[in-house]
Amino acid sequence: MAENMNDTTTAATSNKKVRTGKVVSNKANKTIVVSIERQVAHPLYRKYFKVSNKIMAHDERNECNIGDTVKVIESRPLSARKRWTLVEIIERAK
Repeated sequence: MAENMNDTTTAATSNKKVRTGKVVSNKANKTIVVSIERQVAHPLYRKYFKVSNKIMAHDERNECNIGDTVKVIESRPLSARKRWTLVEIIERAK
């Protein structure tokens, strides 16, 4: 019985990356551009600075607007540069 529980927990967990960021563009149809910021320590001086990456994500219902905070998950390649899918809108822009 313990073996069955272990199988279900491994099947339920996913190794896909999940990121949170801000929408910087929604001009394309069913596509958003999300800017993801993270803090990195300098290797020598240990001062923290911000590094940002822009990724393209699939927005099936065109519901995101510029400035929204969203959660995206890694997915199969949907186009030449689109490798992420919108999971949820965490906070709407004001």
